[in-house]
Amino acid sequence: MPQFGVPKLLAIDDEPQNLELIKDALSGLDLDILTADGSLSGLEIFKRARPQIVLLDLMMPGVHGWEMLESIMAADPGAEVILMTAHYSTDSAVDAIQKGACDYLTKPLSIEKLRRRIALLLSEAEERRRTYELDHELLNACQFEGIVGRSPLMLDVFARIRRVAPHFQNVLVTGPTGTGKELVARALHRLSPVASGPFAICNCSAIVETLVESELFGYVRGAFTGANQDKVGVFEFANGGIVFLDEIGELPLASQGKLLRVLQNSEIQRIGSPVLRTVDVRVIAATNRNLRSLVAEGKFREDLYYRLAMAEIPLPRLMDRREDMPLLQRHFLEKFAAQYNKPVTGITRRAQNRMATYTWPGNVRELENTIGNACMMADGPVIDINDLPEPVRGLATAAQDDNLAPLHEMQRRHVIRVLEHVGGNKSQAAEILGISRATVYQLLAETKAKDGTG
Repeated sequence: MPQFGVPKLLAIDDEPQNLELIKDALSGLDLDILTADGSLSGLEIFKRARPQIVLLDLMMPGVHGWEMLESIMAADPGAEVILMTAHYSTDSAVDAIQKGACDYLTKPLSIEKLRRRIALLLSEAEERRRTYELDHELLNACQFEGIVGRSPLMLDVFARIRRVAPHFQNVLVTGPTGTGKELVARALHRLSPVASGPFAICNCSAIVETLVESELFGYVRGAFTGANQDKVGVFEFANGGIVFLDEIGELPLASQGKLLRVLQNSEIQRIGSPVLRTVDVRVIAATNRNLRSLVAEGKFREDLYYRLAMAEIPLPRLMDRREDMPLLQRHFLEKFAAQYNKPVTGITRRAQNRMATYTWPGNVRELENTIGNACMMADGPVIDINDLPEPVRGLATAAQDDNLAPLHEMQRRHVIRVLEHVGGNKSQAAEILGISRATVYQLLAETKAKDGTG
């Protein structure tokens, strides 16, 4: 969990008297104030110190303020940038907000207004810090045996695991690829009466058909060419514990009959040996296929299916448990930030929105890989859209729709975005946009009529 120290503010202005004015105006606030008398030195200090707030003069020699704003936003999209200029216009204010600035102040600076605006940003930062702590506490509270979730579907999964674990002999875990079937199997093992026993994994889809029986049941020396010594199979190795048969739907029909015999009689026979060996093994089978359909097609034994499915735990797709997305994102963010030793503490809202529109065909595993890759690629303290892999980042439908919308519709949407940014304060939104409050109310009324909420 990241440490939150005293917030930093960087003032960038080529006029020394303005820098002194800012330092005097903000004295007394719980704030570490840094200054830079030029854009190049300012950008260098920004990248080194990573301040949360930046006061940026729009007109400076060298790099223009707009270019500086873009560089800051590229380095850290989570930074709060306030532009300062003596040449205010409504168009430039709107342009500043669209480019990522949070506010636009006119020179000469009003000390009272500056203090009030910075105090509000500090209050919001403290609220985010507290929210982060609460999210962390919630994440800890919403984990069950290493599985993250609080949606009704996942709470039902947790309840099934609790009920089944103490009693099962055979259990079937079903669900699409990437939904966490192995995590469920390990949870069942930890909560079972044989938790101290072995947990053996056999991926049925990864074994060549001719080697399935030797992997499951073992063989004796001389059983076939190359059998130079006795080999213990998975079932014998797991005696007193659990065998996890992953992708059971890929098991060949010939091997299914022998597996059924083991489940019925608790006996295995090594290839090449007439000796029957008794094993005390519980079996967890998992599949992403519809075994009922395979039974109907004659590709899976009906008697084996009913033996395995005495208890069944179905897992939902990630899209069916969307309410778990923020928790899962936080969980993987903390995991990979620690693993890669990187100071990544959050995900920008636009990156979260992009991930929320993605369909996640690979489910939780794909989300984990996405966050892991983004943590590796991120240069700053937050993950942004450009840090996401192409399949996720490539969804630009919403942005394209915005670009193709009529001018009046784009204006309405932008007013809504600014309102969201200032927490619904219509007067502040009107001031930022350079329009009257009456115009804001008119556009909101059109929104209600459009959405059918009026």
